[in-house]
Amino acid sequence: MTDKIGSVLFCCTHNSVRSPMAEGLAKKLLGTKIYVDSAGVKRQDVDPFVIAALSELGVDIQRHKAKTLDELHDSSFDLIVTLSPEAHHKALELTRIMACEVEYWPTFDPNLIEEGSREARMEGYRSLRDGLKTRILQRFEGVAADFGKAGEA
Repeated sequence: MTDKIGSVLFCCTHNSVRSPMAEGLAKKLLGTKIYVDSAGVKRQDVDPFVIAALSELGVDIQRHKAKTLDELHDSSFDLIVTLSPEAHHKALELTRIMACEVEYWPTFDPNLIEEGSREARMEGYRSLRDGLKTRILQRFEGVAADFGKAGEA
């Protein structure tokens, strides 16, 4: 199944936490073997905690510009990975006009953690990051580079 995938779109609600994190990780792990992009149902600026959590693994998404599904330049994807219920619903609607697979990877939005120290909040983002990294490595096994050693992404 993976060898037929030439492009993947990660989609969440705002393209500010989960999908840009997945995009950054996938680009690091997959290199240029698969085209990777992300979008949201709505648009919101990238969460600074996402930038910080990814930078710990050497992934830089500071220049990421949030966009909606309607704002995509390329709307031809082999796979859409949805990370929120709202995004999953919207992606399923897209399959009416786009021939692609849709997979739902339910993920927690760490942006919902509003209390506690900065470090306590960062743990939520790290947990999301590490979970997405594991899912990407599993889903794209054989394509992903071996970045799992020595703290690399």
